[in-house]
Amino acid sequence: MLHRLLRLIRKELQVILGDPKTRVLLIMPVLLQTLIFSFAATLEVRHATLAIFDLDGGKASADLQQRLSRTPTFARLLPVHSEGEVQSVMDHQEALVLLRIPQDFSRRLAEGRPAPLQLLIDGRRSNSAQIAMGDVSRVIQAYTVERGVRPASHLVLRNLYNPNLNSKWHVLPSLVALITTIGCLTVTALSVAREREEGTFDQLLVSPLTPAYIMAGKAVPGILVALVQGAIIVSMAVFGFGIPFSGSLPLLLVGLICYGLSLAGVGLFISSISSTQQQAFLGVFAFMAPAVNLSGYVAPIENMPLFFPGARLHEPPYLLHQHRQGRLPEELWFPGRPARPRSAAPHLLRHPLPGPLHVPSPHRLTGPLPTGAAEGRLMERRSSKG
Repeated sequence: MLHRLLRLIRKELQVILGDPKTRVLLIMPVLLQTLIFSFAATLEVRHATLAIFDLDGGKASADLQQRLSRTPTFARLLPVHSEGEVQSVMDHQEALVLLRIPQDFSRRLAEGRPAPLQLLIDGRRSNSAQIAMGDVSRVIQAYTVERGVRPASHLVLRNLYNPNLNSKWHVLPSLVALITTIGCLTVTALSVAREREEGTFDQLLVSPLTPAYIMAGKAVPGILVALVQGAIIVSMAVFGFGIPFSGSLPLLLVGLICYGLSLAGVGLFISSISSTQQQAFLGVFAFMAPAVNLSGYVAPIENMPLFFPGARLHEPPYLLHQHRQGRLPEELWFPGRPARPRSAAPHLLRHPLPGPLHVPSPHRLTGPLPTGAAEGRLMERRSSKG
């Protein structure tokens, strides 16, 4: 039976890798997305505009503006001369942040007293504006400390695991999960749907392979694709972008295999309810949007409302705890509904087919009918004779 399973896995790999266009589609998007996301999808704020409304005009305000102009966050300082111009600049998004310097700023610093400033940020671009506001606040705090104004408390920041807050250190490891999700889901979701379109799904049902072996043969190629894509991204991150890899390589491999198993299960479920490859492809994209948004990559899991079911059902520790108690996610969504059978094989491979059994190419069968099918036909003959 193991030899037949290996032959089925080999057949699936030949279908996937036999077409040159398919090989290109499995490798080239990984390379292109890794390069594009590394340079374009950055969390840093660069080349922004800072508006300055200077009511002081003293030496201290000029020194502060000069320091702000040397930060990599702001490529341009926009001077503002009136309250009406302040409103116009923020309304037309000409500046991301506006700094208002009061009239007594230089005098207060000369006397050693705290000098309050006002920052106006564009809430329409909240993430970028908050990052820019943090950069402005650090420059102002460092300048006032140098002028002898000591704050009531001073925080010393230390960034663990990413000392320089390089966005590539955050984006590239995340791509390992995002890109392998697309590749593994696509390969497994199209497997059974392809068999139905080509008319070979009936031959698969009457083969000597059991449903468990058939599901394994359909899942393993997707897991192998996920491993190869993950290895490519990790190699590019370590050797191409210089991101340090200080963890355990075997542990990463085991994690990718377990993650590929979970993705293969989702892909086989999508394939089981799809009649064509087009439906399976659309089902993959319908699953990807909530999977990414609720994974914690876009928004923290802790910020999601508890009354929203997906906010907790997608967490692996929560699902593992409920699975140990014998509960499925279906029972958590609908507590009053009776649970379905635990195995997905009856729905995937034992679904009643419309019409009589038709095998397009009998010579492709590798063995006799399964025992269950033979006994079923024998029972039908006996009942017809009776």
